[in-house]
Amino acid sequence: MDTRLSKAVPVHDGEPRRHGRVDISCRVRYFPATMLHINDLTFRIEGRPILDGASVAIPTGHKVGLVGRNGAGKTTLLRLVIGEVAPDDGSISIPKHAKIGHVAQEAPGGDDSLLEWVLAADTERSSLLAEAETAIDPTRISDIQIRLNDIDAHAAPSRAAAILAGLGFDAEAQARSCREFSGGWRMRVALAAVLFLEPEILLLDEPTNYLDLEGTMWLESYLKAYPHTVLMVSHDRDLLNRAVGSILHLERGKLTLYTGGYDDFEETRRERQRLELKLKKKQDDARKHMEAFILRFKAKASKAAQAQSRVKALARMQPIADQIADKVSPFLFPGPPKMLASPLIRIEGASAGYEVGLPILRNLNLRIDQDDRIALLGQNGNGKSTFAKLVGGKLPPLTGNVFGVNRINVGYFAQHQLDELNPLETPYAYMTKMLPDGTEAQRRAKLGAYGFGVDKAETKCGNLSGGEKARLLLLLTAFHGPHLIILDEPTNHLDIDSREALVRALNEYEGAVILISHDRHLVDAAADRLWIVKNGTVQNYEGDMDSYRSELLAERGGKTASRGGESSAASKSNRVDERRQAAERRAEVAPLRKAMQVAETAVAKLAERVAKLDAALADPHLYGEPEKAKKIAYDRGQLAKQLSDAEDSWLAATDAYESAAQAVDA
Repeated sequence: MDTRLSKAVPVHDGEPRRHGRVDISCRVRYFPATMLHINDLTFRIEGRPILDGASVAIPTGHKVGLVGRNGAGKTTLLRLVIGEVAPDDGSISIPKHAKIGHVAQEAPGGDDSLLEWVLAADTERSSLLAEAETAIDPTRISDIQIRLNDIDAHAAPSRAAAILAGLGFDAEAQARSCREFSGGWRMRVALAAVLFLEPEILLLDEPTNYLDLEGTMWLESYLKAYPHTVLMVSHDRDLLNRAVGSILHLERGKLTLYTGGYDDFEETRRERQRLELKLKKKQDDARKHMEAFILRFKAKASKAAQAQSRVKALARMQPIADQIADKVSPFLFPGPPKMLASPLIRIEGASAGYEVGLPILRNLNLRIDQDDRIALLGQNGNGKSTFAKLVGGKLPPLTGNVFGVNRINVGYFAQHQLDELNPLETPYAYMTKMLPDGTEAQRRAKLGAYGFGVDKAETKCGNLSGGEKARLLLLLTAFHGPHLIILDEPTNHLDIDSREALVRALNEYEGAVILISHDRHLVDAAADRLWIVKNGTVQNYEGDMDSYRSELLAERGGKTASRGGESSAASKSNRVDERRQAAERRAEVAPLRKAMQVAETAVAKLAERVAKLDAALADPHLYGEPEKAKKIAYDRGQLAKQLSDAEDSWLAATDAYESAAQAVDA
């Protein structure tokens, strides 16, 4: 996430600039109707077009979410806007004196306190305050004070403190030096500095990747009220629905601007695709009719003129492009081979931490059942990961008891594990370790189901994208059918469609789930219980996500939620109903899923037997024994018929399962 503040020499009045940056000290607030104009932009990387004649005009004050598949070129577009790279062709026009803000890759360090570092980002204010200490000319002193008043310099510390508080830094943390914090927390400080400056064009590249759910909720509220233009890359569906008013879609090098949030964009795009498909069918039918006429009558003198006119019409007819479906490979979480009685885990009077006598969590009295979907709430640093390690068997309790951990199989996913993948190993090598006795076909089938085709299966992990590494790690996490899956921020590198695939997989999974995520849509769609990690313990949260959001923003001084939370009693009732309904939906599709899997296994076994007989029939020595060859040929014919019937059964079972699953999702 590149997030430095931009500085460059201003251009002449009214003169657009192709790319580059502007002086952040300028406070001009009046701009033309269009703040950012991208015109016929082309950019290639190693000859591959990332942007191909892309154009869009973003009006002043609009908040726009930039979306597209991983690798589409979203971050590249932001780099072009700030002038880090130059386009091969086309232009980017931004009004003179418009201030661009973005967050730098490097996190702030040093001995400055967090508050001091954020305040120092406003170089004009810092310079004027320093000059005010030494100025002796009365006229200059007056000018300085007038300018400080114009930029509201004296209110800056309280504004900076409010932003830091919103991002999770209390007053004590704000007074500590930057070097005391980890990289992820420092990136929050860098984000705070950009927000503090209120640039006229705010560029954000996945800003929630370093935030917890609470920080994401606050940022959503802040951006919604932000007074200037925002262009934000994000895969957070809820953020894109609530904080922006337009969606800019980057696909195959082209930019298309849609009005509304992400859900509106999806609906509009689907309708447009349906219309284009209808038009394409009509056009294809017309082309076929013309071609048939030309072929039939081009040699007849009486019809030659008409045939020739149709040749010209056919040449003028611009073909409508086929819709290319960028299908997302599903996530598949096999259920445990043997279901266990509830509770899977029972915690009684336990405390957890890393040093005896210094517990992070105390007085833990909880249970986890075999069909639970639990989301952990609470800001980073409160102990969510510590609790996950406790129930995952990675951390023994300091006091009390945790029953059941030793009898269950736990799958554990955490973001730091992406960096622990051996960069020299390939996905196929990892699959060989997971299936040491499996055939090559079985290993490749497993990888293929997760989106690792022949090329990707042999690609070293060091050359995989973040999303591909996350997919591989999720495959390894759930490979042996755990009773409990713990997911700690699983979506950071996944695009929106992949996140939807993850939601569906979690809803189909037959074991228990503990989820830690800043993606509210994932929490809403996949969790049916909320536990809050706060004040040194973990407790059931009686409300829903709306009420939690309202409480959080009230604590952090943010805007109130657009939708108020329900009463505690009503929320608790709703959560119980939702949990029961989720369990019923899983129960409905489970038999169909099992039938599909059984049918698939039968097809695989029959196909293997047919392949063996085909190999035998391909041996020329066999035909020296006519009777044996005849019997093998007969057996092969019988098996082929059985295989055909099994495939029909498999297709029927798959259709039944997918129809039921879609009905559940709807």
